[in-house]
Amino acid sequence: MNKQYLKNQLSTLALSMFRKDFFGIYHGSISAKTESNRFIINTKEAIFDAISNDSLIELYFKIDYRWKNASLDAKIHHSIYSQISDAKFICFCMPTFTVSYSLEHNIIIPKDYFGYKEIGSIEIIDPKQFDDWYDRAQSKITQYFQAKKTDLIVIRGYGVYAYNRDLHHLAKKLAILEKSCRLLMLST
Repeated sequence: MNKQYLKNQLSTLALSMFRKDFFGIYHGSISAKTESNRFIINTKEAIFDAISNDSLIELYFKIDYRWKNASLDAKIHHSIYSQISDAKFICFCMPTFTVSYSLEHNIIIPKDYFGYKEIGSIEIIDPKQFDDWYDRAQSKITQYFQAKKTDLIVIRGYGVYAYNRDLHHLAKKLAILEKSCRLLMLST
């Protein structure tokens, strides 16, 4: 496993997603599984348009001192990696049109060809209250992925979690979802 290559891939994707407004300056997370019990994730101080080696940290599944420097989403990524074998890459992002659409709707039904063919309809999950969301997110997101047999979850007013075995397929799916939501917002 070439970890430097993985880091370069994550950096390139993070910059692209930042430019498309999927990530904020400090908001979002991206990771890659490196071994059966390890993964690389952005640090909590990462700036997504300038991800470097210093902005990425490798964590073991067993929590140690490195975890305090990792993204706040590290526990969620860990939960997904440890329970879903197909997860090789994970992303949490907040694409503007998808999150906006989630505020007023319960389901996303794309009206464009690529959205219809690639993602189909997607249920929007309501986190109920945000006060304790991070306490519940770790188990809720993983449970949803397993129960629905999907690799994408849209959470109302919060964002999108997705995983895939291939980083390019992950990025493609997120881009199609965002374009479909943008078209839905513009068509109303």
